[in-house]
Amino acid sequence: MDVSPELTDQLLRHISSSVYRPSKPKHIATALKLDSDGYRELRRVVKQLVIEGRVVYGSNHLVIPAGAFEGGSDFVRGTFRRAMGGGFGFVRPGEHDDDSEIAEHLFVPPGSTHGALEGDVVEVKLQPSRKGGQEAVVVKILQRARRQFTGTFRLIKGEPAVFLDGTPYSQPVSIGDVRGLPLSDDDKVFVEMVEFPDDDGHGGEAVLLERLGSSTNPAIDTLTIMRQYGLPDNFPENVLNGARQQADAFNDEVVPEGRKDLTKLLTITIDPFDARDFDDAISLEREEGRWRLWVHIADVSSFIPEGSVLDEEAKNRATSVYLPDRVVPMIPEIISNHLASLQPDRVRLTKTVEIEMLDDLTITHIEVHNAAILSDKRFAYEQVDKFLADPDAQREPWGDAICDLLLRMHKLAMQMRKARFKGGSLSLDMPDVKLDFDKSGKVRGAHLSENTESHQIIEEFMLAGNQAVASWLDDLELNFLHRIHEPPQRRKIRDLQVFVRDLGLNVDSLESRFEIQRVLDLVAGTPLEQAVNFSVLKSMNKAVYGPQREGHYALDMEHYCHFTSPIRRYPDLSVHRLVQKLLDGQKSPDESFQALLRLGHHCSDMERNAQQAERDLIELKLLHFLKKKVGEKLDAVVSRVFADGIHARCIKLPVDGFLPVAALPNDKYRFERQGQQLVGFRDGNRFRLGDLLTVQIAKIDLQERQLFFDLVKNHSSEPGPVSSGRPKHSKERVGTKRKNEARQKKKGRKR
Repeated sequence: MDVSPELTDQLLRHISSSVYRPSKPKHIATALKLDSDGYRELRRVVKQLVIEGRVVYGSNHLVIPAGAFEGGSDFVRGTFRRAMGGGFGFVRPGEHDDDSEIAEHLFVPPGSTHGALEGDVVEVKLQPSRKGGQEAVVVKILQRARRQFTGTFRLIKGEPAVFLDGTPYSQPVSIGDVRGLPLSDDDKVFVEMVEFPDDDGHGGEAVLLERLGSSTNPAIDTLTIMRQYGLPDNFPENVLNGARQQADAFNDEVVPEGRKDLTKLLTITIDPFDARDFDDAISLEREEGRWRLWVHIADVSSFIPEGSVLDEEAKNRATSVYLPDRVVPMIPEIISNHLASLQPDRVRLTKTVEIEMLDDLTITHIEVHNAAILSDKRFAYEQVDKFLADPDAQREPWGDAICDLLLRMHKLAMQMRKARFKGGSLSLDMPDVKLDFDKSGKVRGAHLSENTESHQIIEEFMLAGNQAVASWLDDLELNFLHRIHEPPQRRKIRDLQVFVRDLGLNVDSLESRFEIQRVLDLVAGTPLEQAVNFSVLKSMNKAVYGPQREGHYALDMEHYCHFTSPIRRYPDLSVHRLVQKLLDGQKSPDESFQALLRLGHHCSDMERNAQQAERDLIELKLLHFLKKKVGEKLDAVVSRVFADGIHARCIKLPVDGFLPVAALPNDKYRFERQGQQLVGFRDGNRFRLGDLLTVQIAKIDLQERQLFFDLVKNHSSEPGPVSSGRPKHSKERVGTKRKNEARQKKKGRKR
C-alpha cells in the first residue's frame, strides 16, 4: 500500500508526543488540521502502520502507538475505570492522567480486574474476546489513584476492622492502632490503605486517619461522601487572600472604562428561590420583524487571573458540587456569591452575547461584548410560573415594563423550544430528586423537581447563548472546549429497538432522532415512562468536554459549548478567557489541541465525580430517612426486571427498591427478555415493566446502600393464562398530545 511518507512521519511524531492520548483517526485529523482529502489519506496511513506493527488499534479504533505496549504488542498500560455494578471495567490506553469517557476504552470483563479501582494505572494483557475483537485482563496495578477511603468501623472477634465505602470489596480491611479514639461499631471513619485486598477482597490493611462520627447521625452522611469522593472542605488561605484582593480592588458603583454600558437596559434574573449565586441575566427587546436578545453572563474571568492561585484552585476543582445540604464551590464565595453574582441594583461585569433574529428565528447577527449591567429585578421560578398563569395580577406591583418583558421572554422561548424539538432535539433528561428538610436539617421527604415553563424560558436562552458563542469560535477555526455528545453506537441503538418492541411499542428504526423522541412521547405519563427513559439514556454516550468538533447529538447542534455558567464550571471559564483574548485583539488566542484535550478529560472526570457524589448522598440520606419506616406500605411501579428480581420505583417518594425473587409469591420463575418480565407457573404470578405494586419496606442495608421491599400486592396481574407477550398500549393511554407535551416539559435545564 503506497502511502504519503510526509503524512506518515507527521502522524508518528504526533502519536509519539508525551501529551498524546489515544484518539480516533478523525480526532487526529482535526489535531493535524487536515482537510477531508487529508483525512482519507490519514486513514490509509494508519491501516498501513497497523499492518507494519508500528501502531495498534484499540477499542473503537483508537490509534495506540506501539510504544504504549510493554513486553510486546500483547501488553498495554492505561487507566482503569470501573463500571457501576457488574464487576467489569475499562482501560484507557496510554498515559494515566486525566482519564475520562471521551472515547471507548479497552473492555475488562468480570473476574479480570485484578482488584483495580477507579483511576488506577494498570497493565493489561490483550486477548481475543468471545464476542469478537479484543478484551483486556489486568495483570498488574502500577499506581493507585487513591489510597484514602471512608468506611464503617467494626470490631470483629475483638480486632478492629473497616468495611470500605465505594469499593467492590465485600470483606473488611484490618486496622491496627486506633489511636485511643472512642470508636463504636458502625462509626464512620476515614482511613489510608497500606495494603490493598486481593481479588477476593481478603487481606487488606489500613491506617486510621479520622473518626468522622456516629453513623446514626444523618449529618455525618455529607462528610462521609465528601471524603469518599475527595471533595475539599475549605479553600486554602492563599486562595482566599487572592479573592479578598479582588474584592478590595472592585468598585461596584461605576462602569469600568472600555466596557459596553448596558446598565440602562431592562434586565432580570430568574433562578431557584434558594440560589446562592446568579450567573446569568436576560434582556429582550422586540423590534419590527425581529428580536434582539441579550444573554448576560457573569464575567468571572475578570476576577480570576489566568495562572493565579485562584485559577489553579478552580481548575483543580473544575466544578461546583451541589450536595443536598451544602455547596462545595469551584471558586471562593467572595467572588461567586458577591463580586461575580448578578445581584439586583448593583453594577456587575458580564460577557454579554447579543443575538439578533428574525421572526422565523433566523439569526442575522451575533456579537459578544465586555459589558456592565444593572439587574432590575430578581425572580424565582415559582414567581414567574405564577405570573404566567395570571399576568394581570402583577401589573400593579411589578409595573408594565417588567410584565411586558416576561411575556416577551415567554413568547420567544416557547417558539424557540417548539422549533428545537421539531428540528430533532431530544428530551432526555430525567427529573432530579430533591430532598425536603425540616428546620433541624433532617430529611422529612423527597420530591421530583418540576421543569415548568419558567425553567424552559431560561433553558432556551442559555442554549442560544452557548450555541452562538460556539458557532462564532468554530467559524474562526479556534481550539476551545466543546460540549460533546457523540451519536450512540449502532449496537446500543439496535438493543434499544429490541427492548421497546418487546414492550409492545410499534417503532421504526431508532437510528432516527425523531423515532427516539416518538418513543419517549408514547410512554409519557404511563407506568413505562421511567423504564423506557432509563433505557434510552443507557443507550446514549455521555456528554463530555473536549476540543473535537463532534457536535451535540441530543440537542442536534453542530456547534455547542458551555459558556453560561463560569461560576460553577471551569470549561465555561476557559471559553470566557478565549473570548477575552479575541476582544483584546490577540492574533493566536487559542491553546493547543493536546492541552485542551487534557483539560477536557479532567473536567469531564470531575463532573462525573461530582454527579456521583450528589446521587450517592441523596440515596444515603433517603435510606436513613426510610430506616425509621420499615414495615410501611407504599405504591410502586416496576422499573427494571432481572432474572434474580425486580426494581420498583415508589410513586409518592422518588426512591427505588429491590424485590428479590424470594420476596415474590412462592413459585418457580423464568425471566423472559421479550416483554421484560418474570413469569411463574401459577396464575397471576407475572411481573412486568410498568406493573403497579403495593410493597412493604423490608430492610435497609446502609453498607450496600440498598433498599429491599416485600410484595404486598401486584395490582396489574390478572388471573388466567400466562402470556409471554407484552400487552399493547391503547392510544388513549399513550398517544395523546397532552402526554407528548408533558414529556417535553420534563426537559431539565442542565446540559
